[in-house]
Amino acid sequence: MDIPVNGHPLYAYTGGKPFDAAQPTVVFIPGVLNDHSVWILQSRHFAYHGWNVLAIDLPGQGRSQGTPPASVEEAAQTVLALLDAVGAPRAALVGHSFGSLIALEAAARAPERVSQLVLCGTAFPMKVSPALLDASVNAPEKAIHMVNVFSHSTLSPPPSALGPGTWLYGASRALMRRMLASNRAVNVFHTGFKACDDYAGGEKAMAAVQCPTLFVIGAHDQMTPPKSARALAKLARQPSVVEVNAGHALMTEAPGAVLDALRKFLSALR
Repeated sequence: MDIPVNGHPLYAYTGGKPFDAAQPTVVFIPGVLNDHSVWILQSRHFAYHGWNVLAIDLPGQGRSQGTPPASVEEAAQTVLALLDAVGAPRAALVGHSFGSLIALEAAARAPERVSQLVLCGTAFPMKVSPALLDASVNAPEKAIHMVNVFSHSTLSPPPSALGPGTWLYGASRALMRRMLASNRAVNVFHTGFKACDDYAGGEKAMAAVQCPTLFVIGAHDQMTPPKSARALAKLARQPSVVEVNAGHALMTEAPGAVLDALRKFLSALR
């Protein structure tokens, strides 16, 4: 589904369901060089269980047009503009990695618009090593390899989000290459990483969030270590923490556990 946002079509996977104003809405926000597909199990479940689902591609990448957001704050405004565009007065926001910072900032900027907040694979500060920032510009294939090594705790857990035996490492590399190639004018790899590295408002944003917040943590996450997420959770008003047996790519390494955590959290507060 293409939704006009800030003058450009923003793609959102809806599970094939039309928007119903009588239903609650949940927005799924991906991380750097990821798209709506990383949420495929979770988003499809909610679409078929009484929710409006908007699993988005960030602007300027994947199936979305426009300019890639250069900051967490800019991306957060896009999410709020998306809610305006579809006529959703409130929504639950679910974000992963870069997407978790975007969801956090959006919830802080418009607390009355966000019913629940879920931060998956999050950390603050979300600093990126200078070597990885440099590689994202000068050696992107090397950087993609580095990210995937640190994002996965195992290569083919049964069952995976795409079926038993799926090579998660290879599938993730292919997705990242595709996302990088989707914008020839702007390096969305470097832009996204720099936005994460530059974001300084996490603690202030967490203090401004009014809704319950769920932290879904990968026990073996080397990109956003669990201790960083737990430190941020201490600043939340109504925090819940669920740890799953996965690395940073927790939606595909532990799809069932992530879905169970979302179902319990979102359904309890619906």
